[in-house]
Amino acid sequence: MKNLRLKSARAAMDLSQQQLADAVGVSRQTINAIEKGDYNPTIRLCLAICRTLGRTLDELFWEDAPQDGA
Repeated sequence: MKNLRLKSARAAMDLSQQQLADAVGVSRQTINAIEKGDYNPTIRLCLAICRTLGRTLDELFWEDAPQDGA
């Protein structure tokens, strides 16, 4: 599942994928893969991203439960 909340929070702070990657110590490709939903980051990386973007884990990474019948 794409992480549009992460992409939106990053864009709201006017950060490129590379700038966010540099801030949290990973490659730009890792940030891209997280945003595309192709990579499930560790809790440590999630926390680093949250600190950098000033958001909570719930705001950026919590997936809502699927609705009945979904």
